[in-house]
Amino acid sequence: MKAWVLHGIGDLRFETVREPVLKDGEVLVEVKAAGICGSDIPRIYQNGAYRHPLIPGHEFSGVVAEAKDAGNEDWIGRRVGVFPLIPCRECAPCRKSQYEMCRNYSYLGSRRDGGFAGYAAVPVRNLTELPAGMAFTEAAMLEPMAVAVHAMRRIGVSAGDKTAICGAGTIGLLLFLFLREAGVRNIYVFGNKDFQKRTLMGLGLEEDFYCDVRKGGMDQWLMDRTNGVGVDVFFECVGRNETLVQAVNQTSFGGKIMLVGNPSGDMGLEESVYWKIPRNQLTVKGSWNSTFTEEESDDWHYVLTRIKEKRIDPSQLVTHQLPMEALEQGFHIMRDKTEDYIKIIGE
Repeated sequence: MKAWVLHGIGDLRFETVREPVLKDGEVLVEVKAAGICGSDIPRIYQNGAYRHPLIPGHEFSGVVAEAKDAGNEDWIGRRVGVFPLIPCRECAPCRKSQYEMCRNYSYLGSRRDGGFAGYAAVPVRNLTELPAGMAFTEAAMLEPMAVAVHAMRRIGVSAGDKTAICGAGTIGLLLFLFLREAGVRNIYVFGNKDFQKRTLMGLGLEEDFYCDVRKGGMDQWLMDRTNGVGVDVFFECVGRNETLVQAVNQTSFGGKIMLVGNPSGDMGLEESVYWKIPRNQLTVKGSWNSTFTEEESDDWHYVLTRIKEKRIDPSQLVTHQLPMEALEQGFHIMRDKTEDYIKIIGE
Protein backbone atom coordinates (compact mmCIF):
# COMPACT_ATOMS: atom_id res chain seq x y z
CA MET A 1 0.00 0.00 0.00
CA LYS A 2 0.99 3.66 -0.29
CA ALA A 3 1.58 5.66 2.87
CA TRP A 4 3.13 8.83 4.18
CA VAL A 5 6.04 7.61 6.28
CA LEU A 6 7.94 9.83 8.71
CA HIS A 7 11.56 8.61 8.79
CA GLY A 8 12.84 11.46 10.97
CA ILE A 9 12.26 15.14 11.64
CA GLY A 10 11.37 16.74 8.31
CA ASP A 11 11.84 13.48 6.42
CA LEU A 12 8.35 12.57 5.25
CA ARG A 13 8.01 10.33 2.19
CA PHE A 14 5.07 8.98 0.22
CA GLU A 15 6.14 5.43 -0.47
CA THR A 16 5.08 1.83 -0.84
CA VAL A 17 5.03 -0.16 2.41
CA ARG A 18 3.62 -3.47 3.58
CA GLU A 19 0.02 -3.55 4.67
CA PRO A 20 -0.32 -3.83 8.47
CA VAL A 21 -0.09 -7.28 10.01
CA LEU A 22 -3.03 -7.64 12.36
CA LYS A 23 -2.69 -8.64 16.00
CA ASP A 24 -5.35 -10.28 18.11
CA GLY A 25 -8.33 -7.98 18.59
CA GLU A 26 -7.48 -5.81 15.59
CA VAL A 27 -9.16 -5.14 12.27
CA LEU A 28 -7.82 -3.69 9.05
CA VAL A 29 -9.46 -0.38 8.16
CA GLU A 30 -9.32 0.83 4.57
CA VAL A 31 -8.80 4.56 5.06
CA LYS A 32 -11.30 6.72 3.17
CA ALA A 33 -10.56 10.12 4.71
CA ALA A 34 -7.89 11.49 7.06
CA GLY A 35 -7.60 14.95 8.54
CA ILE A 36 -4.42 16.85 9.35
CA CYS A 37 -4.32 17.94 13.00
CA GLY A 38 -2.35 20.97 14.14
CA SER A 39 -0.26 18.62 16.29
CA ASP A 40 0.87 16.74 13.16
CA ILE A 41 2.92 19.73 11.98
CA PRO A 42 5.43 19.92 14.88
CA ARG A 43 5.48 16.11 14.98
CA ILE A 44 6.59 16.01 11.35
CA TYR A 45 8.77 19.11 11.06
CA GLN A 46 10.05 20.03 14.53
CA ASN A 47 9.95 17.37 17.23
CA GLY A 48 9.60 14.02 15.54
CA ALA A 49 7.50 11.11 16.77
CA TYR A 50 7.97 8.53 19.52
CA ARG A 51 9.52 6.19 16.99
CA HIS A 52 10.66 6.23 13.37
CA PRO A 53 9.68 5.21 10.81
CA LEU A 54 6.04 6.03 11.59
CA ILE A 55 2.88 6.62 9.58
CA PRO A 56 1.25 9.72 11.14
CA GLY A 57 -2.45 10.58 11.12
CA HIS A 58 -4.89 10.11 14.00
CA GLU A 59 -8.06 11.69 12.56
CA PHE A 60 -9.43 9.19 10.07
CA SER A 61 -12.37 7.08 8.96
CA GLY A 62 -12.90 4.20 6.60
CA VAL A 63 -14.31 0.73 5.98
CA VAL A 64 -13.31 -2.45 7.82
CA ALA A 65 -11.69 -4.71 5.25
CA GLU A 66 -10.39 -7.60 7.35
CA ALA A 67 -10.55 -8.99 10.88
CA LYS A 68 -7.92 -10.98 12.76
CA ASP A 69 -10.40 -12.89 14.92
CA ALA A 70 -13.44 -14.83 13.77
CA GLY A 71 -15.48 -13.12 16.47
CA ASN A 72 -14.88 -9.74 14.84
CA GLU A 73 -15.72 -10.71 11.27
CA ASP A 74 -19.14 -9.05 11.56
CA TRP A 75 -17.28 -5.71 11.42
CA ILE A 76 -16.12 -6.41 7.87
CA GLY A 77 -17.75 -3.98 5.45
CA ARG A 78 -18.88 -1.54 8.13
CA ARG A 79 -18.16 2.17 7.80
CA VAL A 80 -16.31 3.34 10.88
CA GLY A 81 -14.75 6.21 12.77
CA VAL A 82 -11.65 5.58 14.85
CA PHE A 83 -10.81 6.63 18.41
CA PRO A 84 -7.02 7.00 18.17
CA LEU A 85 -6.05 6.57 21.84
CA ILE A 86 -5.40 2.94 22.74
CA PRO A 87 -5.70 2.54 26.53
CA CYS A 88 -3.93 -0.11 28.57
CA ARG A 89 -7.24 -0.86 30.37
CA GLU A 90 -5.29 -1.77 33.51
CA CYS A 91 -4.16 1.49 35.17
CA ALA A 92 -6.18 3.43 37.76
CA PRO A 93 -8.01 5.74 35.26
CA CYS A 94 -8.74 2.81 32.93
CA ARG A 95 -10.29 0.86 35.79
CA LYS A 96 -12.75 3.76 36.09
CA SER A 97 -13.33 3.77 32.29
CA GLN A 98 -11.54 7.14 32.11
CA TYR A 99 -9.51 5.93 29.16
CA GLU A 100 -8.55 9.40 27.98
CA MET A 101 -6.36 9.68 31.10
CA CYS A 102 -4.68 6.28 30.70
CA ARG A 103 -1.19 6.26 32.21
CA ASN A 104 0.23 3.77 29.68
CA TYR A 105 -1.59 4.45 26.44
CA SER A 106 -0.54 3.98 22.84
CA TYR A 107 -1.78 6.28 20.10
CA LEU A 108 -2.48 5.83 16.42
CA GLY A 109 -0.42 8.25 14.36
CA SER A 110 2.09 9.21 17.05
CA ARG A 111 3.16 6.07 18.94
CA ARG A 112 2.09 3.52 16.33
CA ASP A 113 1.15 3.72 12.65
CA GLY A 114 -1.91 5.81 11.86
CA GLY A 115 -4.18 6.86 9.04
CA PHE A 116 -2.12 8.66 6.38
CA ALA A 117 -2.09 5.40 4.43
CA GLY A 118 -4.22 3.06 2.40
CA TYR A 119 -4.91 0.85 5.42
CA ALA A 120 -4.49 1.03 9.20
CA ALA A 121 -4.58 -1.64 11.91
CA VAL A 122 -7.08 -0.62 14.59
CA PRO A 123 -8.21 -2.40 17.78
CA VAL A 124 -11.84 -3.35 17.32
CA ARG A 125 -12.68 -1.67 20.63
CA ASN A 126 -11.58 1.67 19.11
CA LEU A 127 -14.17 1.54 16.33
CA THR A 128 -17.49 3.30 16.17
CA GLU A 129 -19.95 2.54 13.40
CA LEU A 130 -21.03 5.53 11.35
CA PRO A 131 -24.70 6.45 10.92
CA ALA A 132 -26.16 5.88 7.46
CA GLY A 133 -25.50 8.85 5.22
CA MET A 134 -22.60 10.23 7.24
CA ALA A 135 -19.75 11.16 4.90
CA PHE A 136 -16.24 9.84 5.51
CA THR A 137 -15.00 13.44 5.46
CA GLU A 138 -17.30 14.27 8.37
CA ALA A 139 -16.26 11.10 10.18
CA ALA A 140 -12.59 12.08 9.87
CA MET A 141 -13.50 15.07 12.06
CA LEU A 142 -15.05 12.99 14.85
CA GLU A 143 -11.87 13.15 16.92
CA PRO A 144 -11.48 16.97 17.01
CA MET A 145 -15.24 17.36 17.45
CA ALA A 146 -15.15 15.05 20.46
CA VAL A 147 -12.20 17.01 21.88
CA ALA A 148 -14.26 20.20 21.72
CA VAL A 149 -17.30 18.49 23.24
CA HIS A 150 -15.19 17.01 26.04
CA ALA A 151 -14.01 20.48 27.07
CA MET A 152 -17.55 21.86 26.93
CA ARG A 153 -19.08 19.03 28.95
CA ARG A 154 -16.31 18.91 31.57
CA ILE A 155 -16.56 22.58 32.48
CA GLY A 156 -20.37 22.75 32.31
CA VAL A 157 -22.02 25.63 30.47
CA SER A 158 -25.57 26.88 30.95
CA ALA A 159 -27.54 28.50 28.16
CA GLY A 160 -27.50 31.87 29.91
CA ASP A 161 -23.76 31.93 30.63
CA LYS A 162 -21.59 34.62 29.11
CA THR A 163 -18.85 32.59 27.46
CA ALA A 164 -15.51 33.41 25.83
CA ILE A 165 -13.41 31.36 23.42
CA CYS A 166 -9.82 32.46 23.06
CA GLY A 167 -8.40 30.94 19.89
CA ALA A 168 -10.39 30.46 16.70
CA GLY A 169 -8.57 27.48 15.27
CA THR A 170 -10.30 24.18 14.57
CA ILE A 171 -11.09 23.37 18.22
CA GLY A 172 -12.25 26.92 18.97
CA LEU A 173 -14.54 26.94 15.95
CA LEU A 174 -15.96 23.53 16.84
CA LEU A 175 -16.54 24.73 20.39
CA PHE A 176 -18.51 27.64 18.99
CA LEU A 177 -20.69 25.28 16.93
CA PHE A 178 -21.41 22.94 19.84
CA LEU A 179 -22.03 25.76 22.31
CA ARG A 180 -24.53 27.33 19.91
CA GLU A 181 -26.20 23.96 19.40
CA ALA A 182 -26.45 23.62 23.20
CA GLY A 183 -28.35 26.90 23.39
CA VAL A 184 -25.54 29.23 24.50
CA ARG A 185 -25.95 32.61 22.81
CA ASN A 186 -23.58 35.07 24.52
CA ILE A 187 -20.31 33.78 23.04
CA TYR A 188 -17.35 36.13 22.65
CA VAL A 189 -14.54 34.92 20.41
CA PHE A 190 -10.93 36.12 20.26
CA GLY A 191 -9.05 35.49 17.04
CA ASN A 192 -6.18 36.87 15.00
CA LYS A 193 -7.14 36.32 11.37
CA ASP A 194 -9.64 37.97 9.04
CA PHE A 195 -10.50 34.51 7.73
CA GLN A 196 -11.49 33.39 11.22
CA LYS A 197 -13.81 36.34 11.58
CA ARG A 198 -15.47 35.67 8.22
CA THR A 199 -15.88 31.99 9.08
CA LEU A 200 -17.45 32.72 12.45
CA MET A 201 -19.85 35.26 10.99
CA GLY A 202 -20.82 32.65 8.41
CA LEU A 203 -21.55 30.28 11.30
CA GLY A 204 -23.81 32.83 12.98
CA LEU A 205 -21.56 34.95 15.20
CA GLU A 206 -22.52 38.62 15.27
CA GLU A 207 -19.66 40.95 14.37
CA ASP A 208 -19.71 42.72 17.74
CA PHE A 209 -18.96 39.41 19.47
CA TYR A 210 -15.61 38.97 17.66
CA CYS A 211 -12.41 40.57 18.96
CA ASP A 212 -9.37 40.84 16.69
CA VAL A 213 -6.50 40.46 19.17
CA ARG A 214 -4.10 42.14 16.75
CA LYS A 215 -5.73 45.43 17.66
CA GLY A 216 -4.98 45.01 21.39
CA GLY A 217 -7.16 46.13 24.28
CA MET A 218 -8.76 42.70 24.76
CA ASP A 219 -9.51 43.15 28.47
CA GLN A 220 -11.30 46.45 27.93
CA TRP A 221 -13.12 45.12 24.86
CA LEU A 222 -14.69 42.29 26.85
CA MET A 223 -15.39 44.36 29.95
CA ASP A 224 -17.26 46.89 27.81
CA ARG A 225 -19.57 44.07 26.69
CA THR A 226 -20.07 42.35 30.06
CA ASN A 227 -20.86 45.31 32.32
CA GLY A 228 -17.32 45.28 33.67
CA VAL A 229 -17.46 41.82 35.28
CA GLY A 230 -16.19 39.44 32.59
CA VAL A 231 -17.55 36.09 31.44
CA ASP A 232 -18.93 33.14 33.37
CA VAL A 233 -16.95 30.56 31.37
CA PHE A 234 -13.65 31.09 29.52
CA PHE A 235 -12.21 28.52 27.10
CA GLU A 236 -8.46 28.99 26.62
CA CYS A 237 -7.66 27.25 23.32
CA VAL A 238 -4.23 28.72 22.54
CA GLY A 239 -1.84 27.45 25.21
CA ARG A 240 0.23 30.61 25.70
CA ASN A 241 1.07 32.37 28.94
CA GLU A 242 -0.49 35.65 27.83
CA THR A 243 -3.79 33.98 27.01
CA LEU A 244 -3.79 32.18 30.36
CA VAL A 245 -3.39 35.59 32.03
CA GLN A 246 -6.18 36.91 29.81
CA ALA A 247 -8.45 34.08 30.97
CA VAL A 248 -7.87 34.88 34.64
CA ASN A 249 -8.35 38.61 34.07
CA GLN A 250 -11.53 38.23 32.04
CA THR A 251 -13.41 35.59 34.04
CA SER A 252 -16.05 36.88 36.42
CA PHE A 253 -16.23 36.18 40.17
CA GLY A 254 -17.23 32.56 40.73
CA GLY A 255 -16.51 31.84 37.06
CA LYS A 256 -14.86 28.89 35.34
CA ILE A 257 -11.80 28.57 33.14
CA MET A 258 -11.25 25.57 30.87
CA LEU A 259 -7.68 25.03 29.64
CA VAL A 260 -7.84 23.38 26.23
CA GLY A 261 -4.81 24.57 24.26
CA ASN A 262 -1.58 22.56 24.17
CA PRO A 263 1.13 24.68 25.87
CA SER A 264 3.71 26.26 23.59
CA GLY A 265 6.18 26.77 26.46
CA ASP A 266 6.46 27.27 30.20
CA MET A 267 3.47 28.83 31.92
CA GLY A 268 3.57 31.16 34.92
CA LEU A 269 1.46 33.79 36.66
CA GLU A 270 2.47 37.00 38.36
CA GLU A 271 1.34 37.27 41.96
CA SER A 272 -1.29 39.92 41.14
CA VAL A 273 -2.83 37.63 38.50
CA TYR A 274 -2.64 34.47 40.61
CA TRP A 275 -4.43 36.21 43.48
CA LYS A 276 -7.50 36.63 41.28
CA ILE A 277 -8.02 32.86 41.22
CA PRO A 278 -8.58 32.40 44.98
CA ARG A 279 -10.07 35.83 45.58
CA ASN A 280 -12.62 35.49 42.79
CA GLN A 281 -13.08 31.82 43.65
CA LEU A 282 -12.45 30.76 40.09
CA THR A 283 -12.65 27.14 38.99
CA VAL A 284 -9.79 26.15 36.69
CA LYS A 285 -9.99 22.82 34.87
CA GLY A 286 -8.03 21.07 32.17
CA SER A 287 -9.35 19.06 29.25
CA TRP A 288 -7.49 16.30 27.44
CA ASN A 289 -8.71 14.20 24.54
CA SER A 290 -12.28 12.85 24.83
CA THR A 291 -14.33 10.08 26.38
CA PHE A 292 -14.79 6.90 24.38
CA THR A 293 -16.36 4.17 26.48
CA GLU A 294 -18.56 2.52 23.83
CA GLU A 295 -21.57 3.81 25.79
CA GLU A 296 -24.24 6.27 24.68
CA SER A 297 -23.08 8.75 27.32
CA ASP A 298 -19.57 9.27 25.95
CA ASP A 299 -18.36 12.27 23.94
CA TRP A 300 -18.23 10.39 20.64
CA HIS A 301 -21.87 9.35 20.87
CA TYR A 302 -22.78 12.94 21.79
CA VAL A 303 -21.16 14.08 18.54
CA LEU A 304 -22.58 11.25 16.42
CA THR A 305 -26.12 11.93 17.63
CA ARG A 306 -25.92 15.59 16.65
CA ILE A 307 -24.50 14.83 13.23
CA LYS A 308 -27.09 12.13 12.61
CA GLU A 309 -29.88 14.54 13.58
CA LYS A 310 -28.26 17.26 11.40
CA ARG A 311 -27.88 19.59 14.37
CA ILE A 312 -24.15 19.98 13.63
CA ASP A 313 -22.55 20.21 10.18
CA PRO A 314 -18.76 19.79 10.42
CA SER A 315 -18.37 19.99 6.64
CA GLN A 316 -18.63 23.77 7.00
CA LEU A 317 -15.11 23.75 8.41
CA VAL A 318 -13.46 21.65 5.66
CA THR A 319 -11.46 24.07 3.53
CA HIS A 320 -9.25 21.64 1.58
CA GLN A 321 -9.87 18.13 0.25
CA LEU A 322 -6.77 16.60 -1.32
CA PRO A 323 -5.91 13.22 -2.82
CA MET A 324 -3.88 11.23 -0.31
CA GLU A 325 -0.85 11.33 -2.59
CA ALA A 326 -1.02 15.16 -2.57
CA LEU A 327 -1.40 15.50 1.19
CA GLU A 328 2.06 17.05 1.56
CA GLN A 329 0.55 20.19 0.06
CA GLY A 330 -1.70 20.37 3.10
CA PHE A 331 1.22 19.87 5.49
CA HIS A 332 3.04 22.77 3.84
CA ILE A 333 -0.03 25.04 3.94
CA MET A 334 -0.31 24.49 7.68
CA ARG A 335 3.42 24.73 8.33
CA ASP A 336 4.07 27.84 6.24
CA LYS A 337 0.65 29.54 6.61
CA THR A 338 0.56 30.17 2.87
CA GLU A 339 -3.24 29.93 2.65
CA ASP A 340 -6.23 30.34 4.91
CA TYR A 341 -7.35 26.96 6.20
CA ILE A 342 -9.39 25.26 8.90
CA LYS A 343 -9.54 21.52 8.29
CA ILE A 344 -7.51 19.87 5.54
CA ILE A 345 -8.61 16.35 4.60
CA GLY A 346 -6.82 13.71 2.54
CA GLU A 347 -8.96 11.21 0.64
